[in-house]
Amino acid sequence: MFTKEEYLTRMNQTKQKMMEYGVEVLLISNPSNMYYLTGYNAWSFYVHQILVVMIDEEQPIWIGREMDAHSAKVTTWLDENHIIPYPDEFVQSTIRHPMDFVANILTEIGQGNRKIGLEMDAFYFTGMCYERITQGLPNAEFRNFSTLVNWVRLIKSDTEIECMKKAAKILENAMHAAFYTADVGMRENDVAAAIYQAQISGTKEFGGDYTSIVPMIPTSENTASPHLTWTDRRYKHGDYLTIEIAGCYRRYHTPMARTMAIGKAPDKVKDLAKVVVEGIETTMDTIKPGMTAEEVESVWSKTIAKRGYFKESRLGYSIGLSFPPDWGEHTVSFRKGDRTIMQPNMTFHLMPGIWLDNYGVEITESIRITENGCETFANVPRELYIKEPSQISHMTSPKEQTGS
Repeated sequence: MFTKEEYLTRMNQTKQKMMEYGVEVLLISNPSNMYYLTGYNAWSFYVHQILVVMIDEEQPIWIGREMDAHSAKVTTWLDENHIIPYPDEFVQSTIRHPMDFVANILTEIGQGNRKIGLEMDAFYFTGMCYERITQGLPNAEFRNFSTLVNWVRLIKSDTEIECMKKAAKILENAMHAAFYTADVGMRENDVAAAIYQAQISGTKEFGGDYTSIVPMIPTSENTASPHLTWTDRRYKHGDYLTIEIAGCYRRYHTPMARTMAIGKAPDKVKDLAKVVVEGIETTMDTIKPGMTAEEVESVWSKTIAKRGYFKESRLGYSIGLSFPPDWGEHTVSFRKGDRTIMQPNMTFHLMPGIWLDNYGVEITESIRITENGCETFANVPRELYIKEPSQISHMTSPKEQTGS
């Protein structure tokens, strides 16, 4: 998907940040950042692996499990001299640890007494990792730079935007599949299965990738808990559900949430949906380059406050490429205190869900900041979707029921 020149540009931007913060060596454990800088793409992050970025070397060094070294050869732009495997005796051992191996390599190549940055808040860097790498490199100076590369990723290239546009097409199909399958007598897991099938099948032109978060589809009173997944409970007439899913193409994500009702929506859900739709549309009409993230959130807060509502959680966050367990970039958030300035080709999940004591509504969009405002990646009707009884018995395709 990406040229070597683009990878070298990303490396140079990363090294500029390293120079700015006084880091000579950066140890990357986040597979999203590893992918961003090298293209490495395998389900091997359940064991320890490290990408070593040195301020004065063009190529980084990938260090990982021996059986995964070939994956590095076939997915990255690195030459074989920069792919170093560790033996399987380091995997889940009570005696050895992969960071012992990493420390030895860094010592051998003369990097053991430098200023080293660690992704200490990454999901994949454990307390044991920190203990063993610091013990193995007693002369190094360690500092926490968990999101250094994440911030480099913030403004997307044109190729990255194209990946997200393809992910949006997959998302549209997956959302239609959810609308079509959720029905009286169907089970929640049947809807999840339909979503997965659409996500992986993709379109006729291109296939889909696995997403970093599973479908979250809580029903009725459980919609107050947005991160519930599914059960084998069967839907009944009058149920309502929130559907938060994403499309993924080459690890690039476009998430979305919608709320639907089967046969009938309670008045409280209809009213809350109107508040959410008004809030998101007013906010999107206002967003433009030069605004700060907190100014974006302020537009939303003031809009829903007129209707008597208040949302404590953030309004949204930056998105792009990602690996499990999250599709967020862990950088910008739309909330008070975040003064990051909006720039073209920044991409966000605008997430205006409102959750009350025993129900909630989510109607969200993935957006790109443009030269003059913002635009959505996907095209799915934004209002509360109600599947009428006549539709339940006569629908023939997912797209027919939404009129698209």
